This record gives sequence, structure tokens and C-alpha cells, in this order.
Amino acid sequence: MRLHDTAIVSGRSKRSQLASRRFTRSRFGNILCFLLLAAAGLFTMLPLVYSVVTSFKPLDELLIFPPRFFVQRPTVINYTALPGLLSSLDVPLSRYILNSVAIAVVTTVIYIFISAMAAFALSKAKFRGRNVLFMVIQFALMFNAYTLSVPQYLISSGLHIIDTYWAYILPQLASTLGVFLMKQYIEGYVPDTFLEAAKMDGAGYYRIFWSIILPMIKPAWLTVALFAFREIWASVPNGTIFSEELKTLPQIVSQITAGGTARAGSAMAVSVIMMIPPIVVYFISQSNVIEGMSSAGIKE
Repeated sequence: MRLHDTAIVSGRSKRSQLASRRFTRSRFGNILCFLLLAAAGLFTMLPLVYSVVTSFKPLDELLIFPPRFFVQRPTVINYTALPGLLSSLDVPLSRYILNSVAIAVVTTVIYIFISAMAAFALSKAKFRGRNVLFMVIQFALMFNAYTLSVPQYLISSGLHIIDTYWAYILPQLASTLGVFLMKQYIEGYVPDTFLEAAKMDGAGYYRIFWSIILPMIKPAWLTVALFAFREIWASVPNGTIFSEELKTLPQIVSQITAGGTARAGSAMAVSVIMMIPPIVVYFISQSNVIEGMSSAGIKE
């Protein structure tokens, strides 16, 4: 059995031991927890359901006061009217969709590799200032994206990347959430014995990273990928994109929403289109994401 296969088997067995732990709880407690979780889940789904329902409402139902939650006469005119609404911009809807998909996928892939390499170095490499650097990473998690808009603009202007695709990519790569989650996962599920054995076999840090670390922390980087993709997909750059051919779907939603209540149906139609890729990504990686969420930060 090859070294990285042994590492994967060991990581899975360690996670299965953690998953095998059971908490004793009465039947009443189980029912109560189920009801509370069901209520929380339904409450969380209300905005999603409302967006889908509103996207099928005709104009007269959008103008009804008080507004109704469910649609009486569903129509797809809000979807079919989108190309006409965007015809004045001289850029087809497919261009905005392509920009959103390309930026989200490329940025997510780069972000995963940068975060994984940084997490590997912080958790397993021994160098001076490692703990201080990790404290800075934790401190950076407390900042809201809006508080960073001015520094991001100044940095983008200094790097001369305003009105380019890099204005989307580089600010997203500065997020430290991926480094934090993957570092905690590596420390909890990647024993030092595997790294020492790999070094004795002549493997360097790059070989260890590709053959041992990445396969063993798959739940962690899939979780990070989901969070990163969702954040990048819905992000709107603050004053750094001006060319129409570089804009993405979230910026189009803002422009359509500016039309008032009469454009609410079309805005919801674009929002529903934007919901599809993150939902698909989540269902593809659901089991690994749940495992990564429940395991990140757990140490022995």
C-alpha cells in the first residue's frame, strides 16, 4: 500500500472513531431537538422560497398591498424579459453568467491551494513567529468586508488592477477563513508520524503536501471551497469595476433592483439563477462539507 493511501485510511479511521461516539438522550429530547431543527430549517428556507415564488409573479401581483407570499397566476415572463431588459447595455446575459462562473471557479481553486499550503506550513512547519502569525490570522477574521472596502480600493489602485478581472480575484484571496479551518483540521487529523515516515522515504514538503495532506484534508478543503464559492459568486466589487463586459450577475441584480417594484420580479428571477450554482456545489459535496464543519477545530 502506498504512503498516501495509508494516510487516507488512517485519516478515515480516525474520523470514524469520532463519528462512532454516541450521546445518550431521551426520546422526548430527540423529538424536541427534531422539532426545533425542523422549525429552524423552515425559517431559514423562507427567503429562498419567497425569491422563487416572487420570480413567477406577474406585475399586478407584485403591486398588491399587502403583498401575498404565494403566487396566484404563475408566469415565466420575468425570466423571458431578462434579455430585453439587458439589451440596452450592449452585453448579452450570457456574458454576465460566464464572468460570474469563471471568476468564482478560478478564484476558488486558487484560494483553496493558497489556504491549504499556508495551513500546512502553520500547523506542521517549525519556524519563528508561527504563533504570532496565526494570531494575526485569527484577528483578521473579526473584520467585516465593508470595513475593508477602502483599503482594498487603495491597494487595487496601487497595483493598477482597477477595471480588470484581478479586481475580483485578489481581494478574495486575502480572506483568512480557509487557512484557519484547514489548519485546525490538519492539527486534528494528520499525525506527525506520517510526515516523519514520508521524510524517511525521501519525500520533500511538496510531495508530502500533494500525496498526504491534500487527500487527508479533503472534507476541510471541500468545506472551504463551498464557503469561498458562495462568497465569491455573490460578491460585488466596491468601485473597482466600470466596464460593462467585466460585470457579473450580482451587479446586474443591483441595476435591475434600482428600477423599483416594477422590476422586483425580474430581480428575483436573476437571484434564482444565481442560487443554482451554490446549491449544486453544496449537494455534490454535502457529506464532506458536513464532516468538515463538524471536525474543524477538534483536537486530541
